Amino acid sequence: MDIRNVVGLAAAVTAAAALIVGCSSAPPASAPKPSTVAPAQGRPEPDAPAPPAFQQPYQFGTAQGHVPPITDGKAPVVKKIQTDKPYVFITMDDGAIQDPNALQMIKDSGAHPTLFLNEKYFKGHEAYFKAIQDEAGVIINDHTMTHPNLKGMPYEAQKKEICGDADAITTAFGKRPALFRPPFGNYDANTQKAVVDCGMKAIILWTAAVNDGVVQFQGAGKLKAGDIVLMHFRKTFVEDFRAFLERAKQDGLTPVPLGDFLA
Repeated sequence: MDIRNVVGLAAAVTAAAALIVGCSSAPPASAPKPSTVAPAQGRPEPDAPAPPAFQQPYQFGTAQGHVPPITDGKAPVVKKIQTDKPYVFITMDDGAIQDPNALQMIKDSGAHPTLFLNEKYFKGHEAYFKAIQDEAGVIINDHTMTHPNLKGMPYEAQKKEICGDADAITTAFGKRPALFRPPFGNYDANTQKAVVDCGMKAIILWTAAVNDGVVQFQGAGKLKAGDIVLMHFRKTFVEDFRAFLERAKQDGLTPVPLGDFLA
């Protein structure tokens, strides 16, 4: 096999793995090739232009769509929002690294992301995330207490992880989460049942991700209307969020709150 084909195949596999796993505890070891990703500009210099900012295309906080129904006591799984509007949805997971630039960047962007936090990471940093919630218009949702791979775990163990995180979020931030994201995107029927039994209405996956300042896609080499984008509170928060904002603008999309379309 031609060495160029071998390299290309390896890059494609790396990109797919990073996008599917998504919620790993560390960024991928290498960035995918341009056929599947869009490069970011990296951590900006002090005189670099500000990242894009977006205006509200409607009154945020008003219902624009509805969550699929719960069936047989199991939460629906949402990977993409069905919309004919040029909207995209940014989500931020875990909370492991509390970048001091995050609050101002989120406020300035007008993006209103949805956060999926683990108690193990936000515990002791409640004030940091409370400020982001209160000042930047974000909603904090459930991501389990300790970030385990739920698939295959007994129902009661899953329920403890999911309900425990929901309870901790309610205590820390004053609002009970309505949405749940399983760590690594892995779930089973027990997960779907536990999510409902813990008072939430949907499981949220994703169609694109940002790692190491690189936007990674599923399928087409751009963001599309209705895409749910995954990123994390990592050391590369500034690069990742800037990459998302620039890509959304380039693709003619406006970030809007996920919860407005899952009322």
